[in-house]
Amino acid sequence: MKVLGNVLWLVLAGWWLALAYVVAGVLNCITVIGIPFGLQSFKLAGYALWPFGRVVVDRPGASAAVGCVGNILWLVLGGLGLAISHVVAGLLLCVTIVGLPLGIASMKMSILALTPFGKQVVRADAAGTSHVVSSVPGY
Repeated sequence: MKVLGNVLWLVLAGWWLALAYVVAGVLNCITVIGIPFGLQSFKLAGYALWPFGRVVVDRPGASAAVGCVGNILWLVLGGLGLAISHVVAGLLLCVTIVGLPLGIASMKMSILALTPFGKQVVRADAAGTSHVVSSVPGY
């Protein structure tokens, strides 16, 4: 079911959401200060392209203060626009019954698009259940 969910996701929303992350990553990497944000954007592009079967967990050893500052800067440097893209995609996907689980997944991914620092994406079978922040439903 993960493969079917990922293929549907890729066709209906994943390709253009991943493209938005790549564009944001390239724009952020233009400056030296933006490189960490660009790299984060590239990591999230992979998750936006093929999300089912992976979960978001708290990154072990992540500093809360550094993550907070990073997330605030991230909002200004593209995170807010990417989160809005996920919400719009989620609303459009929720119009149909087939797209409903994909729309819910997009809504969950919008939270990660707002605050990605201090989190990491791992395979669902490799994640311990105690630190799971978010997972894509169903599949």
